Amino acid sequence: MRAVIQRVSQASVTVEQRVTGQIQAGLLVLLGVEAGDTESDLAFVLKKTIGLRIFDDEQGKLNLAIRDVGGELLIVSQFTLLGDVRQGNRPSFISAAAPAEAQEMYEEFVRRARAEKILVQTGVFRAEMQVSLTNAGPVTILIDSRRA
Repeated sequence: MRAVIQRVSQASVTVEQRVTGQIQAGLLVLLGVEAGDTESDLAFVLKKTIGLRIFDDEQGKLNLAIRDVGGELLIVSQFTLLGDVRQGNRPSFISAAAPAEAQEMYEEFVRRARAEKILVQTGVFRAEMQVSLTNAGPVTILIDSRRA
């Protein structure tokens, strides 16, 4: 499982001219599910996402996690994170999970994130989405459960 985490001052996702998720300060989580991902991959990525200390403390150091600052999460499925461009210029998505498997893992990730008592908004699985964000910092982190 891969996640690109962006610290944002605001972010939103729109599907067919309708906003489906919108947050203020927090984290935009672009989530890609790899074929063969398990519950332990999901748990690892979620724990790292929630625990990331990428918000400024009173000394201006990256030392606070999302809970510490009352931040929100916008979680967006993005299978293209599994794109492999080692051969040629057209990405291969062969390592991405099948849609049914990916949707199940994505929905479980969202459910568990909500259980953490953090405000969670989402995109729409398999929809053509427009994602808008203001990256604060900028701060962008890649989490890959296979590189744990």
